[in-house]
Amino acid sequence: MDENHPNGSWKGLPIPFSSKEWNDWQWQMRNRVTQVSAIKKYLGLTVKDVSAMTEVEKRFRTVITPYYLSLANPKDPNDPILRQSLPDQRELDMADFGDADPLSEEDDMPVPGLTHRYEDRALMVVTNACAMFCRHCTRKRIWNGNDANVCDTNIDAMIEYVRRTPQIRDVILSGGDPFTLATSRLESILKRLRAIKHVEVIRIGTRTPVTVPMRIDEELCSMLDRYGPIWVNTQFNHPQEITEESAGAIDRLLRHGVCVNNQSVLLRGINDDPETIKTLCRQLVRIKVRPYYLFQCDQVEGVEHFRTRISRGIEIMESLRGHTTGFSIPTFVVDGPEGTGKIPVMPNYLISQSEQMSVLRNYEGMIVGYRESGERVLPMIHRTSTGVAGILAGRVSSIVPEGSRRLSRRSARAACSGR
Repeated sequence: MDENHPNGSWKGLPIPFSSKEWNDWQWQMRNRVTQVSAIKKYLGLTVKDVSAMTEVEKRFRTVITPYYLSLANPKDPNDPILRQSLPDQRELDMADFGDADPLSEEDDMPVPGLTHRYEDRALMVVTNACAMFCRHCTRKRIWNGNDANVCDTNIDAMIEYVRRTPQIRDVILSGGDPFTLATSRLESILKRLRAIKHVEVIRIGTRTPVTVPMRIDEELCSMLDRYGPIWVNTQFNHPQEITEESAGAIDRLLRHGVCVNNQSVLLRGINDDPETIKTLCRQLVRIKVRPYYLFQCDQVEGVEHFRTRISRGIEIMESLRGHTTGFSIPTFVVDGPEGTGKIPVMPNYLISQSEQMSVLRNYEGMIVGYRESGERVLPMIHRTSTGVAGILAGRVSSIVPEGSRRLSRRSARAACSGR
């Protein structure tokens, strides 16, 4: 029997299970790995490795579902699953670089647990519990608290704030992970929010389709269907996370009228290269998930080793635009410090402007003039006729780079047709 699949047990992880248990999300939650020492044989860790990771666990806990761990290749030290779930000594070595609350969420809390930053949106933290603790989490500050649901008094206060704030039309449930709540408790929150007339959209931030897809069961999906429109924002960071199980979870949500977006985080050594992100986005579209955001990794304590330069994200965006389907391209954003919010960052496609003409660059590097509305561009002899200035002056229409595959195809077709 394969030791990494249902109806067995993992080498080094003495947890026997049946197929029925494996597919029970509550079994997955009860049997989460909470100490690296419990899986040292499975991962082939040395005593020194375990000792270092155990030291990290004293500050930043380990929590991994059996399902998510089963996606890893334990023989690969750079495996993207293990990198996102196992403690790393660099979390302590570089902790001074980050902040506990880098987005100043708590500074924008009119009542405990509710962040009201954008005028028409509010975010409610409804639980501190997660199916797993991602090492790059922006809310590492809550890890050392109890894996508890937010108390009824705080939930009541958050909902009452939304009720008396009519400009809020969009409410995001977050945590922790709201889908770790019992379905009945989550329903009680959704029911009260849906009863508020000015709340048009409810969003739920969850990583359970990735980390414990069996949570997305018929009971949950049927309940969500009663309180639409519901949008789920999940987080696939690497193609290795897209499995038959996770695709099935997404399909169940969609069949019950729940729209699904993906918010990836750009992570050094995991997905910070163009081909990985391009493959991820294409596979997301294949399972009917819209790539929504690609986040610059936040300035959180203990995640500095995951962070890339912003220029790396721009480079990745450059590799997507024009090279894959437009709706499969996420928006690259930096969630600004001090509560400044999501700031989109992208390559510069606008080269220059005049009253008559804008000069643009396309995905191939071709530079072209675009006449402004109602303007007649006449050549100006006194200006140079080369480069961008030549386009602005109306002397040339474009600058074409050598080796354009698109223009080569055009030329080949023209030659075949005898034109």
